[in-house]
Amino acid sequence: MVGSRTVPGDHSPEFTQALSDLRAARLRPEIRLTEVPAPQRIAPYAVALTAEVVGAHADEDELASGRFVLLHDPSVPDPWDGAWRAVTFARAELEPELANDPMLGAVGWSWLTDALESHHLGFTAEAGTVTRVVSESFAGLADRPASVEMEVRASWTPVSGNVGAHLIAWSELLCTIAGLPPLPEGVIALPGPRR
Repeated sequence: MVGSRTVPGDHSPEFTQALSDLRAARLRPEIRLTEVPAPQRIAPYAVALTAEVVGAHADEDELASGRFVLLHDPSVPDPWDGAWRAVTFARAELEPELANDPMLGAVGWSWLTDALESHHLGFTAEAGTVTRVVSESFAGLADRPASVEMEVRASWTPVSGNVGAHLIAWSELLCTIAGLPPLPEGVIALPGPRR
């Protein structure tokens, strides 16, 4: 059940509908979605969700993790260019050979925009960063192999489609950086027991 944080005594039918849209979103069964406390001072209405992508077997490690925050401010803040704002984060460990790929940042960003566009979602005022973190171990930890993590931090203003579809598009980015193959065209993931 997706709840929210709102201004006490205030009610927004638009935000109530957005919560319904988020509840109705059907994500891949590999995604565990959990509501967490929403930011307090950014907007009058907010909901925050964390997600973990796990393998098909219960004993498999987490493949990726992230956070999806939906903000609603009827006063339409200038930087948002709208009354809604999606603020997201996605992180996963990648193959070590990708550490020096000069296109990694551009590719990571295109995974997000491609996911939004593949659902025919309108968005504006998009902004973000793609960061790669390379960790090398030394001395007593020298036997550990180097690791590479990718982090995609992004925000955008949804201007079309229900916000549940924006959550689905973001979850596709999360699955992509986790290394899961895309679902074939026309195939809908059945809800799993972990959601």
